[in-house]
Amino acid sequence: MSLSETGAAIAIPSTAKRKLSLLAACLGFVVVILDVSVVNVATDALSRDFGGSLAGLEWVINGYTLTFAAFLLSAGSLGDRFDPKRIYQAGFVLFAVASFACGASTTLVALIVSRVVQGLGAAMIVPSSLSIVNKSFPVAAERARAVSLWAAAGGLALALGPVVGGVLIDQLGWRSVFFVNVPIAVAGVWLTQANAPGATVRRAVGAPRRSFDVLGQVLAVTALGAFTTAVIEANGEGWGSVVVVTCLAVFVAAAVAFLAVEKAAEKRSGDPMLPLRLFRSGAFTSTALIGVLVNFAFYGLIFVFSLFFQSVRGYSAITAGLAFLPMTATIMIANLASGPLARRYGARAVLVTGSSLGALGYAGLLAAVHSGSYAAIVAPLLVAGFGNGLVVPAMTNAMLSAVDSSHVGIASGVLNASRQLGGLTGVAVMGLIVGDAGSSSSRFVAGLEVALGWGVVALVGGAVLSAYGVRRVAGASAGCVVAGRAVPRAPGLSVGRGRDLRAEPGTRCVHRDPVREP
Repeated sequence: MSLSETGAAIAIPSTAKRKLSLLAACLGFVVVILDVSVVNVATDALSRDFGGSLAGLEWVINGYTLTFAAFLLSAGSLGDRFDPKRIYQAGFVLFAVASFACGASTTLVALIVSRVVQGLGAAMIVPSSLSIVNKSFPVAAERARAVSLWAAAGGLALALGPVVGGVLIDQLGWRSVFFVNVPIAVAGVWLTQANAPGATVRRAVGAPRRSFDVLGQVLAVTALGAFTTAVIEANGEGWGSVVVVTCLAVFVAAAVAFLAVEKAAEKRSGDPMLPLRLFRSGAFTSTALIGVLVNFAFYGLIFVFSLFFQSVRGYSAITAGLAFLPMTATIMIANLASGPLARRYGARAVLVTGSSLGALGYAGLLAAVHSGSYAAIVAPLLVAGFGNGLVVPAMTNAMLSAVDSSHVGIASGVLNASRQLGGLTGVAVMGLIVGDAGSSSSRFVAGLEVALGWGVVALVGGAVLSAYGVRRVAGASAGCVVAGRAVPRAPGLSVGRGRDLRAEPGTRCVHRDPVREP
């Protein structure tokens, strides 16, 4: 149960252990994000070593994306049932083994299979890493700061990935981008074992054991996998192709069946894989939808501007990657600023501001793409990047605050699956728009303007959802730390807003709800 539900004190680790636990969680997130960007840089080297078709090389990337997206919900659910610390360590070990297999691959098929397994490990890492952060920092204000650092670590990996990948490939060859994951995983597993808190929920005597919900797991993986495959194949095969239409039909059928199974399980045992009652919370539903919209706009932008820089501006692949560095650096700075701003002004204000800044940046790009100056483009890119950087930590913390502690894993799975599907859809839709515009520069820019318009619409939608959907989460703020134990605030205690109470030495209390508008 959560703090607010029970009123009981929950022991939390020492400050040093919590910091090291956060470091362990950040390492997992970093290696997952880093692996996507460094492998993108390695495609030319892979082509020289293995030959093969372009489709085969694409599946080196897409195989990872497919299993990562498909298993996020299941992995989050497993963390809630079997302790996120164990799932996180198991995912890290699986990721390391698969990474070594990738580096040792002698055929393209072996590499693709290893990448598929690597994606499964990544799916186990990400939701559980957030659960570890949540357990290590049960007081809401401290958790907001920790989530900001976790998101900033991902932003750093996103910014440095192409650079790190390029250096490793130039100096040590493409296999090194996979082998480097192994020592990182060893460090992450050791730090987690030594510092992360384990399961705190114990089954009551005579209470039924939590069910695994096998059918729900299978249907979730099928639905997410089918949708991901459809989006991956859409630009190559066309949205009307047999493969894409079949995958979309499977997605719809599996999704409908999944909802029916979960609803029946909730009525029967009250313990489905994904409790649909969670969606009754405006904050939970809104943050999931905001995740879709923000990633739709962000990854769609990255994709079409990568084409713009190379096809229209004539940049090399490396120069195009470097052109995004100012924006990704701004994202990391905004990630770090998001937590303090949320504590001061509330997550709703940060989400509205971030989404609005993102929309403003995209609108600025509509005019900038007609300029021949990189400076004219980088300015609105910085605004868009800063807005996106503000949104992600606030959105993540709002989602964690909207559920009790026994459902943090599945909530993280829902948010990350939503973001992953939003990103995939953004790439597919915006790619389709600029692809249909033709090959000439003028027609490409015309299509780019339409794609940016959709980005503006998505981010304005995110701002509206933030304003009206993310409201106060009952009990989320409530916390004092007394002698290393987290204790919720007593009902009716009157304190100044944002004020710390120090009733006795060693006690600190934080009463601001980071989700509520102050």
